[in-house]
Amino acid sequence: MKVLMLSSTFPSPPTRGGTQVRTFNLLKYLRQSHHVTLLTLQTPEVTDAEIAALQQSVDELVVFSRPPDRTAGTMGKLARWAEFVGTGTPPNVHLIHLPSAQNWLDQAVGNGKFDVITCEHCVNEVYVRPQWLSQVRTIVNIHSSVYGTCKNLLATGTSEHLWRDRLNLPLLYRYEHRYCQKFSGIVVTTAEDAQQIRRFNPDAEIAVIPNGVDFSHFPYRTQDPGGHRLVFIGAMDNVANIDAARFLSLEIFPAIQQRYPDTTLELVGSRPVPDVKALGEIPGITVTGQVPSMADYLHRATVCLIPMRTGFGIKNKTLEAMAAGVPVVGSDRGLEGLAVDQTNEPLRAWRANQVGEYVEAVDRLFQEPELRIKISQAARQFVEQNYTWESAGRQYEKMVMQGG
Repeated sequence: MKVLMLSSTFPSPPTRGGTQVRTFNLLKYLRQSHHVTLLTLQTPEVTDAEIAALQQSVDELVVFSRPPDRTAGTMGKLARWAEFVGTGTPPNVHLIHLPSAQNWLDQAVGNGKFDVITCEHCVNEVYVRPQWLSQVRTIVNIHSSVYGTCKNLLATGTSEHLWRDRLNLPLLYRYEHRYCQKFSGIVVTTAEDAQQIRRFNPDAEIAVIPNGVDFSHFPYRTQDPGGHRLVFIGAMDNVANIDAARFLSLEIFPAIQQRYPDTTLELVGSRPVPDVKALGEIPGITVTGQVPSMADYLHRATVCLIPMRTGFGIKNKTLEAMAAGVPVVGSDRGLEGLAVDQTNEPLRAWRANQVGEYVEAVDRLFQEPELRIKISQAARQFVEQNYTWESAGRQYEKMVMQGG
């Protein structure tokens, strides 16, 4: 089949973040059996070498330059919100909608160039016209519900812009409900998101396809390092990760240090914003920025904490830590979609949501190396059996082929 994948996020190298990882690996799988064209946008940090490398992974690469956001300042934000109210489309979606890319796509669909169009992340839905539903199979790969995410921010008190999110919530409901109507199939990463999306489109063809792990990038560690080293990983300009890093550094970490004064914490991930960089001034905490190998930092940690308080979908960071062999202590959000602590099953990760629960879990894991090893081994086996990109790719191909 001839498949067009739409991704406003440049998906290479796949180590940049969750969106890139998922898009790149699904693309890689589909190309084994199908003719794959990728339409993507180039931002200033994307190099010519990266474009050339991505060219080797697809049959056809179509690249447009992403415009800068010129609506900064109070008046710009008000203008963006007014546009949201008037059009029903969020500003970040408008930003990636380029007339030149739309014209290219309109012409390609009109000429019957593709059998299937996939939107890799819901923002790319802006390029898909409702009338195409009768012309070509269309898939939207929703990494997480935007309405559900905003609702969760408000419910957990983690919203950075309370009144903005309160005003946006009904608009996001309307937006997500609308765009879900124009696709042949909808893909989500967790059963929770599937329930949310089914409320928008009860008759939709919905598939739950979780993320996977590239085990060549996250090999199982050869030994337990012991000690009192904590780690948190993720892109440090992501709102959910920023909140988790601050919660961990300002509330959980001090409580753990009271029991274990020599405890250290490494916040590992690219593009740390000022609020995250400031955490590096706290004794015992290191903010690394981008690193050559995330696995190296996981391998030398005693425990990986994933104290997410918002954000939906299966977290790549959780799967990667489990694959690397470091015991994970995570919140309901951090462990979403993962059967890690089921009755009559080996414990694969420790669940915690309150500060005291994190302290108790870390205390046990610091003191009991045998428990660390048991959780580590069970977690790795669990990921190997259930969360490979090969498995995700097979499921995605099946969804793509439904209409073929």
